[in-house]
Amino acid sequence: MSVLTGAVPIATTTLSAIEQSKRLAAYTAVDKHILPEHKVIGIGSGSTVPYVVERIVAQGRELNKSRVFIPTGFQSKELIVMSNLNLGDVDQFPTIDVTIDGADEVDLDLNCIKGGGACHLREKVLAEAANTFIVVADYRKNAEVLGTNFTPGVPVEVVPFAYAQVLRKLRDVLGSPNATLRMAKAKAGPVVTDNSNFVIDAPFPKEIMMDPSTILAKIKMLTGVVEVGLFCDMAQAAYFGNEDGSVTVKSKVGSKVIEQSIPASR
Repeated sequence: MSVLTGAVPIATTTLSAIEQSKRLAAYTAVDKHILPEHKVIGIGSGSTVPYVVERIVAQGRELNKSRVFIPTGFQSKELIVMSNLNLGDVDQFPTIDVTIDGADEVDLDLNCIKGGGACHLREKVLAEAANTFIVVADYRKNAEVLGTNFTPGVPVEVVPFAYAQVLRKLRDVLGSPNATLRMAKAKAGPVVTDNSNFVIDAPFPKEIMMDPSTILAKIKMLTGVVEVGLFCDMAQAAYFGNEDGSVTVKSKVGSKVIEQSIPASR
């Protein structure tokens, strides 16, 4: 048995433990945050997002016919179109009710690394445009400090003309000696984003990543940098699917982040 989630069907009986945890997090987040009154919804990128779209479709045609869905990139656009949902653009809808997106890693304060798929510029635009920004992921993305499990580094989108200079500054000035230009795997040359830019991956030591807002500001000030894959003080909640079927939820209550567990029996 399979269910249509967009561009590809997802088999419901043959999912690995990781995929089951992703689906669990996505379903729980949609059930909690995509409400009938929400009419403009941002759809992010990544491997968890097809399950987000799957759950939204399951809410029914009647509810979805009055909604508009804004994609962060090619993948999410295809999912929206193939699921027969209404496609919109942030130019038309600069204020979004809810954006749900994946993450490469999330720390104790709900700061995120995003951009492993090179979509972080558009993802950040939709996150900032949203009244509520929600992250969904599996348990591997749940960390105390960014860079613990996601080791490639902070994704930095940069205009091609400036990449060598930005790379030098990251290595020699900002403390990322192993910063590298991200190379494509199926073609010769570097990865090119949807915005026709390059991506640099800049790993930083733990002591720097414990204060991601500071390094974000320093990187953003480099001439030629378009956007940085550090999402600081943006997410209201993060949902992590666990191997045992439970969901760990981290949510902001005032200035604090509260963690709770939703048991598997729910």
